[in-house]
Amino acid sequence: MDNLPKNPIMLLSVVNTNLRDFYGSLDSLCEDKGVVKEELIAKLNSVGYEYNVERNQFI
Repeated sequence: MDNLPKNPIMLLSVVNTNLRDFYGSLDSLCEDKGVVKEELIAKLNSVGYEYNVERNQFI
């Protein structure tokens, strides 16, 4: 996750903005950014956010 912010709140903002503007799914974002999906989910879960497939965002 070197190309994404380390701070979980900043990470949340960047990920949700990217999901909204550029990616139709978390899988496509992770593949394009070279991010391990499980690590991203765990990092955002650690600050109370979970991925919602229907909304395509962390809430």
